[in-house]
Amino acid sequence: MDLAHNQAFHLLVSECGLNAGLYRVILTGPYEHTVIVLMKPDDPNFRKPGGRPKSKNPKRLNRPKQPQLMGQLKWVRKTDLMQLLADHSVVPIELKLPSKYHEQDQPLKHNEEYQHRCDVMANFLDYERLEESLLVHRGLGGLIKDAMDRHGVSERHVRDLWSLLCVLGLTTTSLRLGYDRCGAPGEKRYVDEGGSRKKSGRKTLAQRIHKKYFGCWGEPVQPGMSKAWSDIIIAIDKRQPTPKKSLSERYVRIVKDGFSKKYCLNEKGDIEVVPPLPGEYPSKTQVKRVLTEEVPWLEKILQQTSAGHFQRSLRGLPGVSWQDAAGPGHVYAIDSTIGDIYLRSSINPAWIIGRPIVYVIVDVWSTAVVGFYVCLSGPSWTTARISLLNIVAPTQVMATLWNYAMRQSLDPLPTIPYRLMCDRGEYLSIAAKATGADVTMNLSYAPPFRPDLKGVVEVMHRIMKDVQYNFMPGAMDARRKEYDLRRSNPSEATMTVQHYMHFLSECFFRYNLTADRKKRVDAHMIADGVYPSPAGLWRWGHAVGIGYRKVVPFVESVSRLLPAEAAWITKRGVCFDGDYYSCPEAEHEQWSTYARNHGVQRITAYPYPGSNSLIWTPNRSGDGMLELAISDHSRAAPGLTRDEKADAFAYQLLQSADVNHQNVMEGVKALQRMDNIKARAAKQTQDALANAKGPVPTIKEARAMEKGIAATSDLGSAGICGTPEIRSEAQQCHEEMMTDIYSQMNAAPHEITS
Repeated sequence: MDLAHNQAFHLLVSECGLNAGLYRVILTGPYEHTVIVLMKPDDPNFRKPGGRPKSKNPKRLNRPKQPQLMGQLKWVRKTDLMQLLADHSVVPIELKLPSKYHEQDQPLKHNEEYQHRCDVMANFLDYERLEESLLVHRGLGGLIKDAMDRHGVSERHVRDLWSLLCVLGLTTTSLRLGYDRCGAPGEKRYVDEGGSRKKSGRKTLAQRIHKKYFGCWGEPVQPGMSKAWSDIIIAIDKRQPTPKKSLSERYVRIVKDGFSKKYCLNEKGDIEVVPPLPGEYPSKTQVKRVLTEEVPWLEKILQQTSAGHFQRSLRGLPGVSWQDAAGPGHVYAIDSTIGDIYLRSSINPAWIIGRPIVYVIVDVWSTAVVGFYVCLSGPSWTTARISLLNIVAPTQVMATLWNYAMRQSLDPLPTIPYRLMCDRGEYLSIAAKATGADVTMNLSYAPPFRPDLKGVVEVMHRIMKDVQYNFMPGAMDARRKEYDLRRSNPSEATMTVQHYMHFLSECFFRYNLTADRKKRVDAHMIADGVYPSPAGLWRWGHAVGIGYRKVVPFVESVSRLLPAEAAWITKRGVCFDGDYYSCPEAEHEQWSTYARNHGVQRITAYPYPGSNSLIWTPNRSGDGMLELAISDHSRAAPGLTRDEKADAFAYQLLQSADVNHQNVMEGVKALQRMDNIKARAAKQTQDALANAKGPVPTIKEARAMEKGIAATSDLGSAGICGTPEIRSEAQQCHEEMMTDIYSQMNAAPHEITS
């Protein structure tokens, strides 16, 4: 291995008239000697020979130490240098410069000076000119003289630049300016006790007056900032809780805890703090400067907010939400929110039932909506698992429950995931653990107050709310409402729970097929022709074999995910929540007949809280479950939710007192009228008995006279005590007359005669 031009190396031993240290090769080649320069000696006390001795009493005590000029040429026999290299006494090294040397954007003034430096040292960076100067003139005097004449600079300036090239490297990058290390404005200038440095900045008014009258400035009352004071300020401020309070309150706390060092015993025997004197504590401006200039900007951001808000809204976003999901179907995220819309009751649209709870389940990898559910109660795991049933429910079952053609946008159909990410409250519930064990599903949750870790499902809520705000009456814009630019008006609501479910079905159907996912499609997906949408990613993921599918029979999902309730087999059918249900199997096996003759029986029913159209019950005489549909003669129409039915029942209970009062009042009035009728009848009877003369007919004779008096007027002339023949003839005449009247009433219109 040979040493090349500009190669830096470390000489481990002092040999060949060279001291151990770092060196750089200036000239090498087919020559007897190699020219090198010393970059840094290993001995910290090394000092090149010559020059004046160092003064023991320098004029400027705080003058910064100037680095030694490097660049003295050393001629070493090439064979000796190669021998040291072979003995591993010379180790080639690489010097890495700070990143500031590689920055391209600099102020215009700095660029001009940097370019001037490059022009001055152009001949030194030209290898042919440098080689000629070293071989012919055995030194750099000619190059230095030429640079001084052409650019009007001093010899010291040229030698300073040559020293930079020798230490940092023979490239133009080494000539970049280092103003960041020269103590420019903004640098810390501490005033330590016993030091010669005075407080920086403009003199105070008292000092200027003192100078005018006494000829000297005098000492300021407020001392300058020292390193000890700065450390105390930062340490005390770090102990204050975040978010930090105002600067005034922070300043008082810093003075009290960090600079009140004297205590006294008061008259009551209590120890109290003695306020510090002026000059014993920093001013508010000094504290502000320390907290502003010496605290890193990221720490200042953390001081102004809480840790949770920083993680949600201010932290960097180097990752993606789907990085932990291996493919479609592996991880689902479920979340609930209050819908920004008011709904009306399906029973009576004049009733406003408030805002619904909306559950959305999103596949994390493809961002596709795999299921959702609308209800009026929650959030809880009882309602969350209904959303899981909506994932695996057949399309025809969903169409029956919600009375709408619920179309499926994902192929293949979604199934139970490998892992479900839910809220912490749902995760900690015993029912959630039981459900996860039943359907073989893992559960996970994000930390408290970290909705950003479930950002994909939060975005679904925002998309849903944005769409409904533009198209649905009664909807509200949550973001505008936050700024009081829009007020909600519940009276504008027009949709029921069932209508809202239909709307969200179309909203998510469109989203799965049309949402732009071009940023998720990589080069290999483009080559496979993946459509850039959630449904396209879902389909491609399962096609290439990275998806997760676990088919669970629907009847098993019903028994695991729906609540188990008590239903009753009665003589009118299966009764649940006051409604009657039936199915062909129940009618064939005569369940109602058996209940009529042997009594009511209790069975287990699995209702769907979102709709009363269907319930499920285990098959008593076979396998699986039976699907029972609501009967036409039930008290509630199909499609009502259990909450709406409960509202109607509660409304009936609220009105029961008024109904009972009205019944009592009507009964009292009817009883009074009946008493009046009895009194009038009794008076008429008494008057008739008082005026009656002659014999009284029997009951049978009186009834016959009442019926026959309307048929003929001759009965009265026959006397009160008629014979049986006369009564029979009168009855026959009455029946013939009534038959003729009925025949005329039922005749066609053109057959009726006047």
